[in-house]
Parts: sequence; structure tokens; C-alpha cells
Amino acid sequence: MRSAFKTYTILLGLLAACVASPAATALASTGGASGGPAAPAGSTPATSVRTTGIATWFGPGFYGKQTACGQTLTPGVVGVANRTLPCGTLVKVTYKGHSLTVPVLDRGPYSHDADWDLTSGAAAALGITETVRIGTHVVGKTANTPTLGQPAGSSSASVAGGAIAGEP
Repeated sequence: MRSAFKTYTILLGLLAACVASPAATALASTGGASGGPAAPAGSTPATSVRTTGIATWFGPGFYGKQTACGQTLTPGVVGVANRTLPCGTLVKVTYKGHSLTVPVLDRGPYSHDADWDLTSGAAAALGITETVRIGTHVVGKTANTPTLGQPAGSSSASVAGGAIAGEP
């Protein structure tokens, strides 16, 4: 009994230390986005994601506006919105034989039946024009920057590591 009490006390102490840490507070205040270095290539966020889901797309009404992760949305931005994954999480999206690795750039979707909301650039690259079922797989994380998701041809995308288009 005494051993169980010690274990419980230690766990409560660790929990209190994590909650009070400045890093935990900083992540909470940024919606989970970290301005720090990118995670190692093999690591994935702790949040679990289903391997298939319903996807919608957004764009024209939002061009020129800032995403929840700090990017300015344009027709060429390639990314995805998700309710729970941190900004900068890289997700491989597949649809009818096409695949694309995109960063999480925004929160959403706000359609109650959808799990994902693709930017119009991502939807166009995958040949999506309506609400569809897609395959998804979290493949890593990259630094969240204001230029994340810019087209590969733009000068800012090469600096920010733009989304990978046409991945086999």
C-alpha cells in the first residue's frame, strides 16, 4: 500500500511540473504551434489520426486572409486544416492514386461531417473538386513559418521547405 501511495504521489508531482512548465504554457498559447526546430524525420505528433476521412476544400473566399497558423492564403498555397494536429504537422494525403504531402496550416474544417479541409491548391493537385473520402498518414513535422505551404516554384518555398507536390 505504501508503495502504491509513493507511486501516486510521484506521478502527481510530475503532472504538476509538466502543467506549470513554460514550454507547456507557450504551446497552449500558440494553439500547439512551435517556433522551434523541426522534429526528427521519423517522429510523429502524439495525436492519433484516422487513416481515412472526409475532406472538403476551401479557398476563394479566404484568399488574402491569414490562417490560424500564420500563413496568408493564396490560390497556390498547398496545405490542410485539421482540428487537432499541431501547425507544421506533415500529412500524406492520397486520393484516387494521387498523393501529396502537405503541412497543417489551419484549424477546421467547420463542416460537421468533414475531418479535413484542403486548401484549393492541395485539392487541385489531387484532382478534388467536391467533398470526398481521402487516405491520410502523418509522416512528420516541420517548422511552422509564415511561408509554409508556398508553391515549390516560389523563392520563399525553397527557404521554408514548401509542400512536396507530385510525390509518388
